[in-house]
Amino acid sequence: MKSFHTEKAPAAVGPYVQAIGTEEFVFTSGQIPLNPENGELVTEISAAARQSLNNIKAILEESGSSLDKVIKCTVFLADINDFVAVNEVYKEFFDEHKPARSAIQVAALPLGAPLEIEAIASL
Repeated sequence: MKSFHTEKAPAAVGPYVQAIGTEEFVFTSGQIPLNPENGELVTEISAAARQSLNNIKAILEESGSSLDKVIKCTVFLADINDFVAVNEVYKEFFDEHKPARSAIQVAALPLGAPLEIEAIASL
């Protein structure tokens, strides 16, 4: 296994890596909407979804993968009522290629984030 890190996504803030890969797959850690340039949390839901997906995109590119190779995404929402807004942004990143996806509401997310997204992609 190999771990991956890019400065174009927020650094891991605990005992984990941004992503880890095998010979065939890369697994991203969940990405809350932290702006890697200033470390600020993006809270408006559409902008937050866009930031989390941009973080995932940067991590996948660092690993040698891409959004076109995503097999599965999991979206954790602090409020399931944000599902429609997140879906609109999600379509910007996954238009032609549509990976499997789960979206669930959770009680709380790190730093009070409105969402967290993780991905599994092929290499």
